[in-house]
Amino acid sequence: MTNLPALLAAARRLAPAGIAWAVADPTAPAPPLWPGEDIGKAVPARAMEFAAGRAAAREALAALGAPLAAIPHGPDRAPVWPQGISGSLTHSASACLAAVTPVPRLIGIDLEPNTPLAPDLWETVLLPAEQANLLSSPSPGLLAKHIFSAKEAAYKAQYQRSQTLFDFHALEVTFRETTFTAGFTQSVPGFAKDAQLHGHICEAQGHILALAIA
Repeated sequence: MTNLPALLAAARRLAPAGIAWAVADPTAPAPPLWPGEDIGKAVPARAMEFAAGRAAAREALAALGAPLAAIPHGPDRAPVWPQGISGSLTHSASACLAAVTPVPRLIGIDLEPNTPLAPDLWETVLLPAEQANLLSSPSPGLLAKHIFSAKEAAYKAQYQRSQTLFDFHALEVTFRETTFTAGFTQSVPGFAKDAQLHGHICEAQGHILALAIA
């Protein structure tokens, strides 16, 4: 079982000033959804996860000092944040995290179990240079998972501007201790080729947690 307060504390230590966080348990009953937040047809576990995410998001908005509001999803299923707010949601089987910050800064977060990425996914997720870096790691599968998580966070951050879908090879990740950069290998709306997003990453409570900032 994940220690949610400890995970939240780790997230707060990870982030620079001006980002507010909240955590919720996706396996526990959450407050009712607000009007406009209808998830539609969903299995019970997904419905609970959705409700936990919205509850955590409103708690994060309150921590930021922003007005509370409904957070529906758009046609692309991404959360629609209140005007003037950039936010991101992520979850595992045992934890749901929300982070919010004022625009123009854009953020994306990702939470993954701290387990190796299966080797049969490496070519899908990693560029050749990233795969080569695994050779010098004592835990190549875990490093691959860290790269995966960093790319997921970076994708969420940039999507709020670009509204563009792309595969994992559109970003190249490099780490420096607990920080990373995610460089674009191609141009997308709002980001030129070779533009970089910067991020922070840590391990906490059996998870990998990544935050990317655009």
